Amino acid sequence: MKILLLSPYDAKSHQYWWQGLKANLSEHEITVVTLAARYFSWRFRGNSLSFAFDERIRERYDLLIATSMTDLSSLRGMCPSLCSIPTIIYFHENQFAYPENPAEPDGKTSQMERLVERQITSIYSAISADELLFNSNFNRDTFLTGAAQLLARMPDAVPPGVIEKLAKKTSVQSVPLWQDTFAASCERKKAGPGQAQKCLNIVWNHRWEYDKGLDELETIINDIVTNLGPESVRVHVIGQSFRRIPPQLRGIKTSLHQHGSLGEFGYLDSRGDYLNLLRDSHVVLSTAIHEFQGIAVLEAIACGCIPLVPNALAYREFVPAQFRYDSCADAGTALISLADSFEADTMPAAPDVMQLSWDNQRLPWRRHIDRVQSEHNTGTKNA
Repeated sequence: MKILLLSPYDAKSHQYWWQGLKANLSEHEITVVTLAARYFSWRFRGNSLSFAFDERIRERYDLLIATSMTDLSSLRGMCPSLCSIPTIIYFHENQFAYPENPAEPDGKTSQMERLVERQITSIYSAISADELLFNSNFNRDTFLTGAAQLLARMPDAVPPGVIEKLAKKTSVQSVPLWQDTFAASCERKKAGPGQAQKCLNIVWNHRWEYDKGLDELETIINDIVTNLGPESVRVHVIGQSFRRIPPQLRGIKTSLHQHGSLGEFGYLDSRGDYLNLLRDSHVVLSTAIHEFQGIAVLEAIACGCIPLVPNALAYREFVPAQFRYDSCADAGTALISLADSFEADTMPAAPDVMQLSWDNQRLPWRRHIDRVQSEHNTGTKNA
């Protein structure tokens, strides 16, 4: 099958997804067309224009897979040939469950106005597609609930049953984890205790942005610095950083350095180095206030780390309750307990996430693709 895949804001998490598709569904010829992950507002509003004049878009395909940032309805208007092929929209995220960024300037258009425009665009795209795939139930539910609430606020002429029709063509299909994460876990078991095992190693591995809970992370780090000795813990703060380092992370670096507990700090360019760090760590910490699946945490778990994550968002689907916390104070207490457990050699085992591996998710992905094409060709798709 010849598949066109569109990623109009090709962030690292989106690359992780489509690279996995290409590597694991090699029986299909997948052409990937992307736009760089910058100028977010322009990408969201202008991707249909940017794509429409790309010659690769105008070739003949059997299936279209596009991320939820794709302005599908406008793109089909400019490229009518795309109207005749079955289409899957994949939702890594949705525009109804983002926390507001207090640091974002309003300018001439308020955050709310910009957000509503993006939300409406995502509804139009969802209506245009044959199937809507979400990486978690949390993602699907917040999209449908948010879309219903938005349409209910419109003054008139909203067709009945829009949300019900959308709900009928939704499914949940998480982004599978690459097999190298599980290979790293096997290497961990072979290696046994090493230099990195002399104290509890905690890794926080997220984008350095407000929605990953930087204030919460600072609070928890202060708890660690106050209550744990420098020889009992090492904290690695890694992840994709940007030109401006948030002040919370600068403060965290200073505190950990002064305490003697600073490990790796910054972005690791090498995936091998990244997996080695996960393999040698014991706990993966999340403070996110926005998470639709949590690949970073799930990869760390696959490498053998014990998760400590908020009792909210998509984490409730992927992480057992015993590893979730309700407040920063609870997280600090849990980390102190884990440090004691490490010293006593009574650490719990990491949960099993093997079901999320590509080895186990390859067949479900194939079924989605085959079903969408079959239903489209026989005229039985949900519309």
